Amino acid sequence: MLSPKTIEIIKSTVPVLEVHGTAITKRFYQMLFTKHPELLNIFNHANQKQGRQQHALANAVYAAAKHIDQLETILPVVKQIGHKHRSLGILPEHYPIVGENLLAAIKDVLGNAATDEILQAWAEAYGVIADAFISVEAEMYEKAERQQGGWAGFRAFRVAKKEQESDVITSFYLVPQDGNAIAAYEPGQYVSVKMEIPGEKNVHIRQYSLSDSPGKPYYRISVKRVDEEEGRPAGKVSNYLHEQIQADDVLWLSAPAGDFVLDSEETRPIVFLSGGVGQTPLISMLQTVVERQPNRPATFIHAAQNSQVHALKSQVEELADKHRQLSVYWCYSQPTERDVESKAYHKAGHIELPWLKEMLATPNASFYVCGPVDFMRAMNTLLKQCGVADSDIHVEFFGPAASL
Repeated sequence: MLSPKTIEIIKSTVPVLEVHGTAITKRFYQMLFTKHPELLNIFNHANQKQGRQQHALANAVYAAAKHIDQLETILPVVKQIGHKHRSLGILPEHYPIVGENLLAAIKDVLGNAATDEILQAWAEAYGVIADAFISVEAEMYEKAERQQGGWAGFRAFRVAKKEQESDVITSFYLVPQDGNAIAAYEPGQYVSVKMEIPGEKNVHIRQYSLSDSPGKPYYRISVKRVDEEEGRPAGKVSNYLHEQIQADDVLWLSAPAGDFVLDSEETRPIVFLSGGVGQTPLISMLQTVVERQPNRPATFIHAAQNSQVHALKSQVEELADKHRQLSVYWCYSQPTERDVESKAYHKAGHIELPWLKEMLATPNASFYVCGPVDFMRAMNTLLKQCGVADSDIHVEFFGPAASL
């Protein structure tokens, strides 16, 4: 337990963290990787270069300081991050390293403003927060290993089939190399893929949503090839998977993880809103709903540039043909001439409020949203304008969490 004095000091730093938080976390990662380059085998380098990881950590530190006297309020965030840590292989021995470099970064950025009293208070607070993470993650590690078909660390999977779904998305069907059972998972969860790429100094780990419903003898991931764009490097792992990995090759996977999952107890109508490759966890949920809840109304709305990059379209349309409970709608921002001629979509442009209201039978539903951050921000705004409660909007970020 933290003393009232320590809590008071931590709370007094909240305004400073609001201003300097990202500078502190940027300096933290610089110091961390300089002193411990082996940790580059765990962290996503692309997220580092784009600043997403620094921003996410700054938000987490800010939230911890703001709620230091009520840490139970950030427990959902601890669990969300804990899932990612477990899937990456973050261990208790990593926490003292992080704490040491975080305090050093605070001192380095704030200079004389970071007094010994403030640093000592943060050292105590970090110890409490780290213990919370370690405790939560210990339970996750145990569950991942002890569950039927479960395992510790990374396990070898063979690519049973590689299937191109669109110009930019390819699915990989993965079966365990040892021939034993695989762990069950909840619709919406992901696996981490650990990749050693020839010519690369470090191991790369990426997390990919499971894009099929549970209960199959395989895992399926549907991976978007990330091309180089302004401000964003090409995806090393996604490109290697697309270009080099073939059937019968081996990938190393951690057990399924993630807290963005289908609420199977809910019976109200359900609406899925996806943009681009954000549809992958939602398709797993959709398949599960039509398989297990045949009387539950479901709506699937997907936004893409056009049919050339629209993956898994026929699979979803086949579900709609077989299950009357399901309605599907496509929104293409840049439809091709062929799309126009074949009437391959329901709306051109972007999802807008009048059209969305037409597609929704009722705002009293559960909404699951996944896609690029800008897409999710837009959908979050539209759903609130439709009268949807915050508690009914569930979102998933690919990569470090951001703010909507």
